[in-house]
Amino acid sequence: MNVDELRAVVAAVPGKAWLDDAETRVRADPDCAGPLFARAGRKLGRAPLPDRPGWTAGQAGRVLLLIALHDPARIGDLYWHGDPAERLAVLHALPLLDIGAAGVPWAEDALRTNDPRLVLAALGPYAAQLDAATWRQGVVKCVFMGVPLSGVDRLEDRTDAALTAMLTALARERAAAGRRMPADALALLNRHLLRKED
Repeated sequence: MNVDELRAVVAAVPGKAWLDDAETRVRADPDCAGPLFARAGRKLGRAPLPDRPGWTAGQAGRVLLLIALHDPARIGDLYWHGDPAERLAVLHALPLLDIGAAGVPWAEDALRTNDPRLVLAALGPYAAQLDAATWRQGVVKCVFMGVPLSGVDRLEDRTDAALTAMLTALARERAAAGRRMPADALALLNRHLLRKED
């Protein structure tokens, strides 16, 4: 979501006044960001948003707090000390923050977890900052975990011969074990194998 969409999401929630105050406080005193960031889920709501899969009002509010904070070192502290929902908010915020490669260690860490939400968030638009090998491993992890590839940003553009080879090897392993590849991974593999033959 972009900033305007985030603001539209939180405009109708009961905790909107709390968020406005929290953003003002974070801009004035970045030291207060941690407790406010942690409280956002409770204040704004943890229920999934109907038209925004993977998002809650609390997540949207946390991202707006991170934009107000805009301090890579402090955002890093919030990621490393955060629970999974707080880490997810940091990952969602990365494409909206002008911090260059500062968030790469957080995205790489998320790709090492077994939380499908974090893995997929790490492969969103900010994944353009990841090197090709790390990105490929993230895609293969999605396939292994059964995470839909539709959430991987620029999947078609970045799929290369190396990823195709990795997916081919995984498909063979699965076939030998009597297990199927997810349909979206097979479709991706077939598209790229056909292009290779052209």
